Amino acid sequence: QVQLVESGGDLVSPGESLRLSCTASGETLDSRRIGWFRQAPGKERERISCISETSDGSTYYAESVKGRFTISRDNAKNTVYLQMNSLKPEDTAVYYCKTGWTFSSGYWGQGTQVTVSS
Repeated sequence: QVQLVESGGDLVSPGESLRLSCTASGETLDSRRIGWFRQAPGKERERISCISETSDGSTYYAESVKGRFTISRDNAKNTVYLQMNSLKPEDTAVYYCKTGWTFSSGYWGQGTQVTVSS
């Protein structure tokens, strides 16, 4: 069984950057597609970015984060990152990583809070 732990969330001002980490134990991530999701208060959870297994390496970004967020993986650390630049107040949410890109099946992390506020 895979266990995922997110970290890196914080309170930042608009325009600042954060890097979120999703570190796995119990299984290596290099052969899995990993997705980042977020859920803002009162809103449904949404998909924001994913990275395919290492042999493919393709990435996807939701329009709301395209050009500002970058997903990457470090297989030596069994970690997937989400670099978030030019943060906006509307990026405030709990951010989750997950194995796979669907809302069902797969393994979820516990989430990390990102708050963007002046």
